Order: sequence, then structure tokens, then C-alpha cells
Amino acid sequence: MTTPILEIRNLHARIEDREILKGVNLTIPAGEVHAVMGRNGSGKSTLSYVLAGKEDYEITEGEVLLDGQDLLAMEPFERASAGLFLAFQYPIEIPGVATMTFLKAAMNAQRKARGEGEMTTPDFMRAVKQAGTELNIDTEMLKRPLNVGFSGGEKKRAEVLQMALLQPKMCILDETDSGLDIDALQVVSKGVNALRSAGRSMLVITHYQRLLNHIVPDVVHVFSDGKIVESGDKDLALQLEAKGYADFDGAAA
Repeated sequence: MTTPILEIRNLHARIEDREILKGVNLTIPAGEVHAVMGRNGSGKSTLSYVLAGKEDYEITEGEVLLDGQDLLAMEPFERASAGLFLAFQYPIEIPGVATMTFLKAAMNAQRKARGEGEMTTPDFMRAVKQAGTELNIDTEMLKRPLNVGFSGGEKKRAEVLQMALLQPKMCILDETDSGLDIDALQVVSKGVNALRSAGRSMLVITHYQRLLNHIVPDVVHVFSDGKIVESGDKDLALQLEAKGYADFDGAAA
């Protein structure tokens, strides 16, 4: 049996005096795409922040393994080097940091962590051009500072471009469909689907079933009051879309 890419066991986390994650258990085998659905305030995004290492949260119990390694013992940059990638719901603008400079620095940091040499500029440019073409990314966009003046769709495409270049083991997509029109959603979803592979797993966090029409998950989990209360196949997402989350509110008790 292969080691799961991500294994979360009884994870509890709080911010200040408020417990938000209340015993999360989740195992994602290599090559699978899992979706987490839940209403606002259920703790879905907190789970992504805790996995990425956002410092505001205190882990009070539980463990997380990334490809068999203790994720919670790592600094955020070590988690990224180990193969974890978080696509944000609202990517921030970073004035003064050129997009291409950022991409090259990120790729070379990953290569260094793997014991590989730095990528030459021509090889880097070829990789960006190929990945950008597949995501309908205009090279003019990449000449701007990171995310500055980007539309919602451009920001999400830029994040999927980062994923395509960095080739992470574990991709976490936190409400990637937020603020996207249907055309942008299709482009972003196509880019994500192109990254599906036997050695890579994905966790897709969303409110709405519409994203899962484009990125079809292997397993759907319902998140309520800080934990997973139900799991099933993609039909569970359709059930949630039809009935809402009320049927699962009591299940978290």
C-alpha cells in the first residue's frame, strides 16, 4: 500500500480563544482529487491556512503528514519545498515584485531544496511560455508586478501557472472559483485538470457544486462546525447543491 500524500489525524486548531478545527480526519491517496464543501464559517479555509503554516493559528491536538513527513514541524517555506502548494481565495498584490522574478525565484528555491541546480534563463523562459500558452496567459501580463492590476481571472490563472511550474505533490485550492466568470472558470479548471497525475493529489475547497462540474473530484467531504461529517462520491456535491447544508449541521455535534 502506498503512503498517502496527505494524512490529517484528529486536527484541532484555534485562533485566540476560539476553537475552529475540532478534530479533522482526512486521508488523500496519491493521484486523487478530494473536495471539501461547507457553509461560510464552517472552518474550510482555516484548514487550508493551518496546512500552509499561517502563524495566527495554534495547533492544540492532532498531526498532519505530507508524504509521510511531519508537516506541522515544518516552517511554511519548508512545507512549500516539501511539495505543498496553496492557491488562495484572494491572491494578494505585491507591488515592486516582478511576476517573472517571483516565478524564477520560486522555481529555483524548489530546485535547490531537491538538490538540483538553478534553472537557466532560457529554460525558464521556455517553461513559462509553454505553461502560459496552455492557460491563455498573455506574456504582457507577466511583465507586471505580481498580481498588481490583475483581474480576478488573471490572478487565478497566475496561481495555476505557479502550480504548473512548481509541480507540487499536494495542491490545495481554496475557493478558486471565487470571483470568476464562466469563461475564466473553464480556463482555470482546464489548467488544474492538466495537472492531475498519479503522483499528485489535490484538495479543492469550495461552497458551490459548479466548480466540481469542471474539476470532478474522486471524493467529496462535507465540512461542518470544524470537522468532516460526511464523505461520498461526486453525487454528494449534487445533493448539497439541491438541499443545502442544514441536514449536516447536527452531524457535527
